[in-house]
Amino acid sequence: MAPSVCIFGDSVAKGIAFDAVKEKYLLLKNRFSNLIGARDGIQIKNYSHFGCTIKQGKLSIEKHLAELSHYDAVILEYGGNDCDLSWDQVAADPKGTHLPKTPLTEFSETYRQLVIEIKESGGTPVLMTLPPIYAPRYFSWISRNLDAQAILDYLGDVEFIYRWHEMYNLAVCRIALEQHLSLIDISSAFLQKENYQDLLCADGIHPNEKGHRLIADEIDQQLNMSNAHGFHSSQLAFA
Repeated sequence: MAPSVCIFGDSVAKGIAFDAVKEKYLLLKNRFSNLIGARDGIQIKNYSHFGCTIKQGKLSIEKHLAELSHYDAVILEYGGNDCDLSWDQVAADPKGTHLPKTPLTEFSETYRQLVIEIKESGGTPVLMTLPPIYAPRYFSWISRNLDAQAILDYLGDVEFIYRWHEMYNLAVCRIALEQHLSLIDISSAFLQKENYQDLLCADGIHPNEKGHRLIADEIDQQLNMSNAHGFHSSQLAFA
């Protein structure tokens, strides 16, 4: 029987990209889930949603707990929306205090609880790291039609966006380590590229088609490494 995977996450896991010509977000045909499904013969069910946070994801997954044991792996990809702020509010009050959609401590604790629930249901959670933000492009994106200088005054410097996002990414890595989970590290795959921004859309955060091919290649590589260490081709195991 062909191996099967279900995916829960946000727009990155869903395969959403910004089309600069049509000036709107579209679902990529060549998204990474489709690519690995075609390449590796893996049956994939993708429950990801645009804009999804870890709290919303937890509610979604809890509706499917009874079926998770039927999959070889339950891939989780969260954090990109959780760390986001309401930029219009930041622009209006750059000296104020602004909380992300999910504060970091709450993000980590909710993610841990979610992993435990999946394990208790008989599922095998596999965490995925986040594609890195390209801060200059993302800053231009979030500040369009807003007071860019006010947002910059709040941030201190443009690269703060990258560092803030990376804190959530590191939290994902820590949870994988603490819970003894497999981790799909797509962050390193992007950062190893000299101009990783070429793999991202005009918004500086969503992988474009080239980026999704890179994600698929990284998953393929991890599957091949696992098989080389004694796993059968019908099994899924990630480094």
